[in-house]
Amino acid sequence: MRALRSAILFAAVVPMLSGCFLWSKSDKGPQPTPLVAFQQSADLRTVWRNNVGDLEDTLLRPAVSGTSVFAAAQNGNIVRIDNGQESWRIRAPSKLVSGVGSDGKVVVAGSATGQLFAFGADKGDLLWRIPLAGELTSEPLVADGLVVVRVGDNQLLAYDTKDGKRRWVYQRAQAPLSLRTHTGLTRLDDAVLAGFPGGKLVALSAGSGFPRWEASITQPKGSNELERMVDVVGNPAISGESACVASFQGRVGCVVARSGVLQWTRDIPSVSGVSADDRFVYVTDESGAVYALDVRTGASAWKQDKLMYRGVGRPLAIGNQFVAVSDQQGWIHVLDRTDGHFVARTQLDSSGIFAPLVKYADSFVAQTKNGAVFMLSVR
Repeated sequence: MRALRSAILFAAVVPMLSGCFLWSKSDKGPQPTPLVAFQQSADLRTVWRNNVGDLEDTLLRPAVSGTSVFAAAQNGNIVRIDNGQESWRIRAPSKLVSGVGSDGKVVVAGSATGQLFAFGADKGDLLWRIPLAGELTSEPLVADGLVVVRVGDNQLLAYDTKDGKRRWVYQRAQAPLSLRTHTGLTRLDDAVLAGFPGGKLVALSAGSGFPRWEASITQPKGSNELERMVDVVGNPAISGESACVASFQGRVGCVVARSGVLQWTRDIPSVSGVSADDRFVYVTDESGAVYALDVRTGASAWKQDKLMYRGVGRPLAIGNQFVAVSDQQGWIHVLDRTDGHFVARTQLDSSGIFAPLVKYADSFVAQTKNGAVFMLSVR
């Protein structure tokens, strides 16, 4: 019954999501906003490109550790890229659906058959594999000798990076419905921050999995399970002393990272999550409008609404000047950090960009649905 409800939910929700918009040539539903012309004032260029393989309908995304980029494909390909050169390429024992996570020593990904694989980052050799009681639903978090994964919508499991032995389990009550989207984990000192259905943000001790605090970013409301679904989406973002998240059909908000005390919330629903720098929290709402909010108060700094219904992903701050966003037609859009106006644009390919953009120093990495991995810089 749960599998049936999830399948029905996915079919019902996908057309509504700005991070998962489906466009067609028919006149039904919102159509992607045509791109507006502008005078490019920044230099957006491709530093290097590598092809890994198709992503299909997975939650795969690139990982950056130091100067290395790790990326995977649905067929099991995993590559390590250093300064644009492929250091190694391996094939996992089975097809992959989530990952990759890496700390520069270990590379971890999850399979469609419910297995977790760990590979050595130096040569790509298989270190261990373990069965899981379900499918991974986010990329693994790898840090300080731990691999933390999300199985299903409400269970976190931690494993030792050396041998795959389980260290702890954190379990919440199952939600009637949940989104299938990128909802990751964030490490903050000796804690792991995780978002959950019901609009909850939780901090767990990395060593034991013991909950330190729980914050409510939004409250479920509505007359049915779909209307009451307010899952936290994306990875929690850290800015100074604040931890910030967004929720589907709910709010964007920040809490004090050490205590979970709520600082502010805004009624901006999202399916792609937030990013943050020292000044702003950046979020794309369900229709595709991009916002910059003051990290201290939540007040609006600017709004860019010229990308509506294009399947715009999570904004990513690049350096001190720019914010990059992608869309599902394969375009990268670069906005000015100060007021959100367009400064550069390029199309990577027509297969679309569904995986979140990943920061690399003052550049960033993008992976298209057909598996092309790009390193891009903007000046």
